[in-house]
Amino acid sequence: PGQLPVVFSYFWSGEELASQDFQGNMTNGNDSKKFKGEDKMDGAPSRVLHIRKLPGEVTETEVIALGLPFGKVTNILMLKGKNQAFLELATEEAAITMVNYYSAVTPHLRNQPIYIQYSNHKELKTDNTLNQRAQAVLQAVTAVQTANTPLSGTTVSESAVTPAQSPVLRIIIDNMYYPVTLDVLHQIFSKFGAVLKIITFTKNNQFQALLQYGDPVNAQQAKLALDGQNIYNACCTLRIDFSKLVNLNVKYNNDKSRDYTRPDLPSGDGQPALDPAIAAAFAKETSLLGLPVAAVPGALSPLAIPNAAAAAAAAAAGRVGMPGVSAGGNTVLLVSNLNEEMVTPQSLFTLFGVYGDVQRVKILYNKKDSALIQMADGNQSQLAMNHLNGQKMYGKIIRVTLSKHQTVQLPREGLDDQGLTKDFGNSPLHRFKKPGSKNFQNIFPPSATLHLSNIPPSVAEEDLRTLFANTGGTVKAFKFFQRDHKMALLQMATVEEAIQALIDLHNYNLGENHHLRVSFSKSTI
Repeated sequence: PGQLPVVFSYFWSGEELASQDFQGNMTNGNDSKKFKGEDKMDGAPSRVLHIRKLPGEVTETEVIALGLPFGKVTNILMLKGKNQAFLELATEEAAITMVNYYSAVTPHLRNQPIYIQYSNHKELKTDNTLNQRAQAVLQAVTAVQTANTPLSGTTVSESAVTPAQSPVLRIIIDNMYYPVTLDVLHQIFSKFGAVLKIITFTKNNQFQALLQYGDPVNAQQAKLALDGQNIYNACCTLRIDFSKLVNLNVKYNNDKSRDYTRPDLPSGDGQPALDPAIAAAFAKETSLLGLPVAAVPGALSPLAIPNAAAAAAAAAAGRVGMPGVSAGGNTVLLVSNLNEEMVTPQSLFTLFGVYGDVQRVKILYNKKDSALIQMADGNQSQLAMNHLNGQKMYGKIIRVTLSKHQTVQLPREGLDDQGLTKDFGNSPLHRFKKPGSKNFQNIFPPSATLHLSNIPPSVAEEDLRTLFANTGGTVKAFKFFQRDHKMALLQMATVEEAIQALIDLHNYNLGENHHLRVSFSKSTI
C-alpha cells in the first residue's frame, strides 16, 4: 500500500499531488514547500522551468516541443491534474533564452495561452519507473533530433513524435512563376502562430522551405489551411507536409535562413545581413501595386502579402528565365520607403544607373517617399530591382517593385513641379549606351568594396581615402591596381556606406578633366 500514492500521484490533482510528487521524486523532501508557492513570476534563472495553465488534454510531446527550439530537453514531469509541468533543459543558458523569448511572445498550446517561469528547483530528479511514458517520449524526440531520421525500433507508439506532431513543416512551391521570399512565407505562416525559424533551399530544381512553429498544433492548423493554396493568382502553389525533423538548427540570419528567437546570429559570408527594420518595413508595407493576390478561403482571405513583395518576386523571374516576364517587360520601377528629406532625382539616377541607363525619374508629389524610375529596357529594370530592393539608401531600407505605369510622364510645359521630375534621356553619364560595353560584364550587387576608375596620375591614395571618408563613412582598406594606377579598390565599413559614397562621388571631378567612375566590386581587399 505504501507504494500506491507514489505511482498514482502522477494522475492525482491538487496541492496533495505537488507535495507527494516532490517528496517522492526530488532529492530534497523540503522542496515540496517551495513548490506549493511556486507561482511567483520572478526568481533566479534555473534550467528547470515551471509551466502553468496547460490545457487538460495536452501531451508530453507538445510540452517538450516548447523547449526544443532553444536546446536539448533533458527531463519533463507532467502534473496532469494541476495543469502544470516541469521542463528541464540541458543548460541554464537555453532556459534563459526560452524564458526571454516567451516573455515577449506568449506561448500557446491548443489555442490557450500558457505561462512559463523559472522553477526553484535546479534539476528535476524523477523516478524513472513512475515517469516512464515521459522518458520514452523524451528519448524518442532526442533520437529524432540528433539523428534527423525517422524513428525505428522504438517501442513507444502513441507518445513517439509521429510526423503529424512535428512543429516543423516542409514546404514545396509548385508553379513558381514568381519567386517567393523568406519574408513572404513568414508573413503567411505567422497567421497560425509564432514562427520561430525558417530555412529555404533549392532541391531538385524546386524552391523548398522548412518552417518551425513553437507548437505542433500551429503547424497542423497551417497545413490544413494552406496546403494546395496559391500564394499569388494562378501560381506559386503551396505543398505542405510535416517534416521528420522536430527542431531546425539555423546558423545565419539572412535572406535564406532566419531564427526569429536569435536576432544576434551572424549573417554569414556574402549574404546581406538582416536589418531589424526590414521586418518592420514588411509589416507596414502598403500594397501600392504589383501582382493580383490570390484569395484564400478560410483563415486567410486573401493571403495578406504586401503586393510590393509579390512584385519584387518578378525580379528573379528575369534572371531565372521564368515564363511570363521578358526583356521587353516593364521598364518603369516604383521605389518606396525613400528618405524624403534627402532623396533627389539625381541621387536615384546615380544609384539605379549602376544597373541600367535611367531615362526619367519622378519623385511623387503627394508621396515624396516614393518615386517612379524609367529604365532603358525591361532587363535593366529587372536587374535594378534584383539588386536594390531591400538595400539601404540614406538610412532607410528601400523597396523596389515593377510599376504598372509604362512610362514616366514629364510635367507639362511651363509647369513647375519643384524639380521632382527629371529627364535623363540624353545624359552623357549612361554606363550602357555603347552596345557590348565592358560595363555589362561588371554588374554586381551592392557591396562594401567599390571599384574606382579614371583616376588621374596626380591623385594619391591619401587623397582618395580623405575624399571617401568625407561621405560620412569609414574607409577600411584601399588598393591601387598593380598594372594600372588609373584603377583602385576601396572598401567602406558597410554596404550602406558604400552606396552613399557611390551616390556622392560617381562622376566627381578629380581635376585634369578626369571624372571619377565608381561601381560595386565583387572583390574584397
